[in-house]
Amino acid sequence: MEVALVDVSKSFGAVRALREVSLTLTGGRAHALLGENGAGKSTLIKVLAGVHRPDTGQVLVDGQPTRFVSPADAKAAGVAVIYQEPTLFGDLSVAENVAMGRHPTRRGGLVDTAAMREQAELLFERLGVDIDPKRPARGLSIADQQLVEIAKALGSDARVIIMDEPTAALSGTEVARLFGVVGALREHGAAVLFVSHRIDEVFELCQDATVLRDGGFVWSGPLTEQTPDSVVRLMVGRSLDALFPKQEVEAGDTVLSVRRLTREGVFTDVSFDVRAGEILALAGLVGAGRSEIARAVFGVDKPDAGEVLVRGKRIRPGSPGAAMSAGIGFVPEDRRQQGLVLDASIERNAALASLDRLSRFGFLRSSDERSLAADWAVKLQLKFARLTDPVAVLSGGNQQKVVLAKWLSRQPRVLIVDEPTRGIDVGTKAEVHRLLSELAAQGVAVLMISSELPEVLGMADRVLVVREGRVVGEFDRAEADEERIVLAATGVAAG
Repeated sequence: MEVALVDVSKSFGAVRALREVSLTLTGGRAHALLGENGAGKSTLIKVLAGVHRPDTGQVLVDGQPTRFVSPADAKAAGVAVIYQEPTLFGDLSVAENVAMGRHPTRRGGLVDTAAMREQAELLFERLGVDIDPKRPARGLSIADQQLVEIAKALGSDARVIIMDEPTAALSGTEVARLFGVVGALREHGAAVLFVSHRIDEVFELCQDATVLRDGGFVWSGPLTEQTPDSVVRLMVGRSLDALFPKQEVEAGDTVLSVRRLTREGVFTDVSFDVRAGEILALAGLVGAGRSEIARAVFGVDKPDAGEVLVRGKRIRPGSPGAAMSAGIGFVPEDRRQQGLVLDASIERNAALASLDRLSRFGFLRSSDERSLAADWAVKLQLKFARLTDPVAVLSGGNQQKVVLAKWLSRQPRVLIVDEPTRGIDVGTKAEVHRLLSELAAQGVAVLMISSELPEVLGMADRVLVVREGRVVGEFDRAEADEERIVLAATGVAAG
């Protein structure tokens, strides 16, 4: 099967979301859709899915002009979308979710449960994964939920599978399994459209790519014609090196000291220092205990032993308030669930960590709140319509900037950032990296947790490798490289 967009344009009022964009999806091949947030990727996906109708241009299915008036039309033509956050019915079984809308029935119209489970098993076998069709969907990992959605699409005879940021919340093992599933889909003749901000994944998985910038078509063709650096230049107009604008800073006195920190069953005997002007990275595999160490340092989780000191003064364990008073800020891994109040305004979220300073006699003046938010919106180049809008309407990168504003407004001595650029586009990553580098240059001690090795190597002055809850390696910037970090993280001895 082949699906193509030819010179497609789409506007919303005065905003031109797509301008004469063309791409071709071919059976048996994986095609990457690349561009920064706001480049038009979501609009293009919705055109393919029948959610939006193009103002001009054509949609071709096997060379024939086709008009998708609704998502049902796209689905009938064999197009399915797997979103980053699947929407399964948690109280139903996996098999019921896979068969949704096309349950096999017995005489009398009753659902044939045995046949439904057998169909789900066959689909999972075709994908090369092992998921129990009888178990409830509630409690499945994000990775398994995505696989259920893929099985559902295959059961509906989908021949074009669109995957929107499918790896953003997955571990390395889960990503590898998903890549195997994509390989199985291609072997069965499906065309896959893969949307990701991770350039290394794109080159590993995809054969073709289309690049958008500001709603416009930039390039489309085989990835053999490009390199990671050239793709980034097409996306954002700058080179890969510019993603890590690290300033050279001479580290000062020790600001944060962690001594023999232990939380039974999670991490053991963790000790390290972070100096003023230094970016210290915690590297390692997902599940190694890095985020848990950060949460204990900030006091979200109470350790069973050990201590945390800021400028030599011990802070009370298990108390985020004490950590904040000592000058520690914490940008968590999950900004939507742990870093923001999504229904609250942009200005309220930006001021959340400073309410004690902004309040007078227990009352908060909205003008003070707005002034703080406006100031940081300028400093962080925040893109928004109104500061009174809910923070939920912002892009992922701009939401991350609001979380950063919340903590930077307190002028922290120590800033802990857990996966600071997860799920945000390449250009915004460079802005976040620039900000972290500037903070270090101003004397802030930065503790960074990242699963992206290029980010670790590009931004860290020192790297600590965590494996199974223990610090197993330490490298300064000059000696840190990808091979050494991976060897330490996996426990594999160098050959």
